[in-house]
Amino acid sequence: MNNAKLWILAEQFEGEILKVSYELLGRAKDLSKKKNCQVAAVIFGANLGDAELQKLIDRGADFVLAIEAPELKHFDNEAYSRCMLGMIDKYEPEIIIAAATSTGRTLMPYVAMTAHTGLTADCTVLDIDEEGKLLQTRPAIGGNIMATIRTQGFMPQMATVRPHSSKPAAPVEGRVGEIVRVDGNDFDLSSNIKRKELVLSSEELQLQEADKVVIVGRGIKRAENIKLIRELCDLLGAALGATRDVVDRGWLSYPHQVGLSGKTINPKLCVSIGVSGAIQQLAGMQTAENIIAINKDPEAQIFKVADIGMVGDLFEIVPVLIAKLKNGESL
Repeated sequence: MNNAKLWILAEQFEGEILKVSYELLGRAKDLSKKKNCQVAAVIFGANLGDAELQKLIDRGADFVLAIEAPELKHFDNEAYSRCMLGMIDKYEPEIIIAAATSTGRTLMPYVAMTAHTGLTADCTVLDIDEEGKLLQTRPAIGGNIMATIRTQGFMPQMATVRPHSSKPAAPVEGRVGEIVRVDGNDFDLSSNIKRKELVLSSEELQLQEADKVVIVGRGIKRAENIKLIRELCDLLGAALGATRDVVDRGWLSYPHQVGLSGKTINPKLCVSIGVSGAIQQLAGMQTAENIIAINKDPEAQIFKVADIGMVGDLFEIVPVLIAKLKNGESL
């Protein structure tokens, strides 16, 4: 692993590699070409299967550093961070990137602080400069500007990126790499954290994994009008998302929020209704394959990224769409 200077933090749940790990490998492959180095995927767990770890190699990892112990089956920041810091001391990576998930957002700041290095959170763009340094670009000042940050004089350079902000790396059958298994019991795995139970939000999972999403903005005017959008969602088989304005007004709960301060989605179809298209909103939806926008303002920013734009009153357009879907027509 001497030339594996670029690491990604892979994640698993119940022994299955999470999709966000492949998104990170997609970014890492591009960065490694510019840096001329190999890529290592670091993953924590218990008795991780060879076939599952091979998926990380198939998608771009040259090495998989699997740190295993029963105590590491589920995320525990105290235990994970000690292991990660030990691996950093041993192998001296120059760059570590993780997803801005609950795991990445918890683990990476603690590791960066303890390792006395920098961390840039919620990056949208990563690049390598002519000196081999990581360029970390993220929205700043409420999303009104894009700031590019460079960690000067400290190693490793660390960043988190928003899930679903890039496409997963495609698998390459027969790709060769090395799986390095590390006994987690070589580290102090004691913890003050006790895991009681995990209750998943079905709405949140549906939103981030859905192939179709309808996002409603403040153009819906009031909470009771959301039932119209829910009917459209049901007919499309789509998840319901919302801008921060809608959530702040209490019309929908936070798990529905899409944008800079919410979720990032990457569906095949995204229908935005009454969404202005401010940069904070676009940060969560602009990677959708197809965007249909409905807004009465012809100058709305949303139309700059939309594949199909409909200028008009949503309360006139949406009922027509619903009627067509009920008659078996498609959008």
